[in-house]
Amino acid sequence: MNDSLRAARVATFVYFSLCGTLMGTWVVNIPAIEERVDISHATLGGLLVLLGLGAFLGMQVAGPLTDRLGARLVVPATGVLCSVALVLPGLPRDPWSLAGALLVFGFCNGCLDVAMNAHAVHVEKAYGRPVMSAFHATFSVGGVLAALVGAATASAGLGPAAGMTAMAILGVVTALASARALLPSAPATADTSPATADSATATTGSAPATTGTDSAPDTEHTPAPARRGTSGRIWILAVLALLVMLCEGAANDWSALHLKDILGAPASTAAFAYGTFAATMTIGRLLADRLVARFGSMAILRHGAATAGVGITIVTVSPWIWAAFAGWALFGLGLSGCVPQLFSAAGHADPAAAGANVSRVAGLGYVGMLAGPAVIGWLTHLVALNHAFVLLILLCAVTAVAAGILRTVPDRTTEPAPSH
Repeated sequence: MNDSLRAARVATFVYFSLCGTLMGTWVVNIPAIEERVDISHATLGGLLVLLGLGAFLGMQVAGPLTDRLGARLVVPATGVLCSVALVLPGLPRDPWSLAGALLVFGFCNGCLDVAMNAHAVHVEKAYGRPVMSAFHATFSVGGVLAALVGAATASAGLGPAAGMTAMAILGVVTALASARALLPSAPATADTSPATADSATATTGSAPATTGTDSAPDTEHTPAPARRGTSGRIWILAVLALLVMLCEGAANDWSALHLKDILGAPASTAAFAYGTFAATMTIGRLLADRLVARFGSMAILRHGAATAGVGITIVTVSPWIWAAFAGWALFGLGLSGCVPQLFSAAGHADPAAAGANVSRVAGLGYVGMLAGPAVIGWLTHLVALNHAFVLLILLCAVTAVAAGILRTVPDRTTEPAPSH
């Protein structure tokens, strides 16, 4: 393995961390910005919809653009734009200005998100083994870094504008400094994708070799019917991403409230519910690549969704705080490897359209992330909060049953490829 490929992997880690840090910087400054603009929680909730809308639109633009111009150009460009856009939400003094700032920041963040995921697919393909989950773990680490920096700037008496501007400058420097290490374009041949291991497992009934590698032909020789069949699989992957990320979004906003309102835990204790969920999700993503290499992405999606289903079932029925913590931990651990497998499968389905395919899956998944809290909130008008979590159990079950979509990959044929 050459040094340039290793450098490209490190650079991808940097961009994932950058994206998580930029978004996390906005999140930790929300209370101060809300107070300065003088808006209610309800108004803020409406403004956050614009952030999500901007991100969705950015994803749809950046995907095809990355396929056309190449990730080496689009990833650093969107990294710079997202860093600069971070300054905007820290400046407004009225709701209308904040609305425009969030729309722009969301758009730039969505562009960076899809572009870096498309490049991650190319890196994974060149490596010939699973590496996608670790990239997503680095995004979470970026959020932790943002929390630490936000606490430091707040204790130093800096307002949101100063702290977000400082992080924006650091982001621009980071995006530009890491650009040269990126891969110039998608690999010319379709090396092994993690999903190939699933095909082997389905055919032989045994686990694939621990190397996670397999042979695959040049994608330029892929038959036309396989290409035409790609679109349907992509939309199935997108729907599964919506289901999984809806579960994630629900956990983000309702885990702490569950312990406080349903189990009567003090606020200081309830806050650890989300922390437990986030910690096990990060740990799971750091471990997932090795498990994918051994058992295949289909197994990770199926057993991960099943584990998450068990976890949220415990949360739903348990009257004990300690059991609820265990349930949220299992929920995070189970979901941790699901989204990276869906993104990876979308990118590997057609390397020439990796960006566009990832944008479809990520875009619909993001809709799920935004919808999760709202759907659970709506259900609480009908049933108790813990009973509303039954929906999450059902979504996990559907995902586990539908995981067979990862058994086959459209850009594979039965012809052997030269070994690498």
